[in-house]
Amino acid sequence: MSENKLSEIKVRTRWGEMDQNGHMRNVAYLDLSANCRMEFFDANGYTLMDFFGAGFGPIVLKDEIEYRAEVRLAEEITITNELAGMNEEGSRFVFRNRFVRADGKLAASVSSLVMFLDLATRKKMAPPEKLLSAILSMNKSDDYTVIK
Repeated sequence: MSENKLSEIKVRTRWGEMDQNGHMRNVAYLDLSANCRMEFFDANGYTLMDFFGAGFGPIVLKDEIEYRAEVRLAEEITITNELAGMNEEGSRFVFRNRFVRADGKLAASVSSLVMFLDLATRKKMAPPEKLLSAILSMNKSDDYTVIK
């Protein structure tokens, strides 16, 4: 099993991520979750160009956001990557990103059902062994489950 080379990122929230209520807007959580996943892939040998060159890429089938506490402008947050589920054939995954404030309080979690798409056939595929190994090296969530 490969060593997990990136399990979290740290960011400072920006003006464009805020909404009219003065806290982080919902789509900012989705954008940062996608960025955190792509940073993980990049750190484990799959840059965007590597995906293009290999003819496949990750796509999100479903996102779920659970909010716990507000995140405000210029707050430091840590976003973690966890593996919350995988199907038996290794073609679909649930990646979870936890948004933790500097005070240690969980602000939100985003669970994303992700699969890999063969760009030529437009069909789902299992990731190559190197990428699958990196995914399997992720910390598993407490509620990890085998998905359908």
